[in-house]
Amino acid sequence: MIKRIFDIFSSILAILAFLPLYFIVGILVYYSLGWPIIYRAKRAGKSNKEFTLIKFRSMKNTTNHVSHHSGDDDPRITKLGKFIRQTKLDELPQLVNVLFGKMSIVGPRPETPEYIKLYSKEQMKILNIRPGITDYASIEFSNLGDILKGDNPDKLYFEKVWDKKMKLRMKYTQENNFFIDLKIIFLTIMAIFKK
Repeated sequence: MIKRIFDIFSSILAILAFLPLYFIVGILVYYSLGWPIIYRAKRAGKSNKEFTLIKFRSMKNTTNHVSHHSGDDDPRITKLGKFIRQTKLDELPQLVNVLFGKMSIVGPRPETPEYIKLYSKEQMKILNIRPGITDYASIEFSNLGDILKGDNPDKLYFEKVWDKKMKLRMKYTQENNFFIDLKIIFLTIMAIFKK
């Protein structure tokens, strides 16, 4: 209950505080990529209920790419897109997901329904928690775009990221409490500014 109250109030305050940024980033994305300025993706939420995650677009629309992931060298990513990804400004719309109860500020990053099929029975416990904008894995892999550079980012994701990410998600499900959330928020801010 405390977590949900915190999510509601913090998302409202953040949306109001960042309102000028929403307009600025939205206008820049529109001039860089055109309409729509929002990217929508299906993700598995709490209790494995599907929801639509929203982000500012950072990539050109193409029909010949089917990969789930992209490295920083992906030709679809614009210069503006690279900047808003590095600064996490592309994630700002997810505060709306938080406000409407689909996500939390802190929680395991949501996966695609296809990837949920790869979870073990133990890992399915991750879905007992509302997914979040940030978590331990977001901090550990704040340079994910750099890690996934190459011709096959999906393969690199499973080779270099998946196992550790799952361990960090499980760690959060075991430690999950309000003070851990505050710690993760602080570490996330530090990770962004270190860039």
